[in-house]
Amino acid sequence: MDIPALQRLLERGRDSALLRFGLGKALLDAGDTAEAVIHLQHCVAQDPRYSAGWKWLGKAQLAAGDTDAAAQAWQEGSTVAGANGDKQAVKEMAVFLRRLQKATAGRA
Repeated sequence: MDIPALQRLLERGRDSALLRFGLGKALLDAGDTAEAVIHLQHCVAQDPRYSAGWKWLGKAQLAAGDTDAAAQAWQEGSTVAGANGDKQAVKEMAVFLRRLQKATAGRA
């Protein structure tokens, strides 16, 4: 679905974690990182057990330049994914965290 269609669903009161996830991911893909972060934050607020929401929130926060928030989202997401038994998401977020730590250590 395209961004305007997702926004119309939201405007019509169809708010849900899944809708916010789709909208946030679409906005991030389109380069609108600030709006993506907002919608992905709503996603995980509505469903804190949504590990994919945490993963993409971290990606959006990193794209927005907020490395601390990205690390926090991936740490939280990894905990959630582990509790959900989603081993692949745990591995992915661990890789993201390691890359982020390497990149930020190089700047210190």
